[in-house]
Amino acid sequence: MANRRAQELRDTDDVELLTRLAEAKQELFNLRFQMVTGQQDNSAMLRTTRREIARILTVLREKEIDAAEAAEAGESA
Repeated sequence: MANRRAQELRDTDDVELLTRLAEAKQELFNLRFQMVTGQQDNSAMLRTTRREIARILTVLREKEIDAAEAAEAGESA
């Protein structure tokens, strides 16, 4: 299941990934705030959101590395 989510993220463009990242970070902030104030009982949501942020950051980094390698290959050719 996680592979499907990661593949979906890889197929998404950078702008959409950055938007999703901002939304996930805001959601994580809200969840942390709710946990502290006692409004949230489901602590698993924190873990899920953190993992989603990590997935997005990983895909962004993969794309960055691919772009750098393509630029390097273009310079040496």
